[in-house]
Amino acid sequence: MLSYRVVKGTPATLRIIYRRLLRAFGPQGWWPARTSFEMMAGAVLTQATNWRNVERAIERLRRAGALRPQRLLALRRGELEDAIRPAGYFRQKAKRLQAFARWYAARYAGSARRMFRTPWPALRRELLGLHGIGPETADSILLYAGAQPVFVIDAYTIRVFARHRLLGRRAAYDAVQRLAMRALPADAALYNEFHALLVAVGKRYCHRRAPDCAQCPLGDLPHTIEVNAR
Repeated sequence: MLSYRVVKGTPATLRIIYRRLLRAFGPQGWWPARTSFEMMAGAVLTQATNWRNVERAIERLRRAGALRPQRLLALRRGELEDAIRPAGYFRQKAKRLQAFARWYAARYAGSARRMFRTPWPALRRELLGLHGIGPETADSILLYAGAQPVFVIDAYTIRVFARHRLLGRRAAYDAVQRLAMRALPADAALYNEFHALLVAVGKRYCHRRAPDCAQCPLGDLPHTIEVNAR
C-alpha cells in the first residue's frame, strides 16, 4: 500500500510554507456562503468543476428558494437538475444533493448545530456513507461548516507538498492528511486558511504543467518539479 514519507523538518517546512503564502496572498475568507447548508451544498457542487460555476449554480438555487433542505427536497428532480446545470454533471449532483439533504433533514432536523454536536470522527464516517460524498467533500463540510479540526486535502495540496519533498509521488488522501495533521496543531482556523492558501498558490503558480516557480512565493524553497508532458 502506498503511503507517505515524513521528511526531517516537515513541521518547520509547513510553517514556512504557511507564512509565505499568507504574506503573499493574505487571508482568503473561505468558505464563501451565507448559511451552513449553502456551504455544504456548495461542497457537493464543487466536485469536478471550478468555483465560478458553483457560484452560478448556488445563485440559481437561491432564486428557486432551495437553499434549505426541505425546500430543496420539494423540487422535482428536473427542476433541481436545471438549477444546478452550471456546475456540470448536474444529474449526478442532483442525486447527491437530494441524498445529502434527505439525510440532513432526517438525521439532524436540518440543524447544523445538532449535526456538529456529533464528534467529528463519527460524523465523518456518516458523511462518507452518503451517496457521492468522498473524503474531500466530507472534510470540507466538517472544516468549513462545522469548524472541526480536519485538514482538507485536494489536488493542489498534494502537488505543493510533493514538489516540496514532503511526500512521495503517489501518496493517498488519508496519508497526506495524516502528514499535515501530525505536523500542525489541531487548529480549525489554521487548517481553514492553510487549505485556502494552497489552492491559491496552486491556481496561480504551482500549475500541473508549466509551473511558474520564478514568481511563486515558495519558489526559492527546495523543490523538485516533475511535469508529465502528455
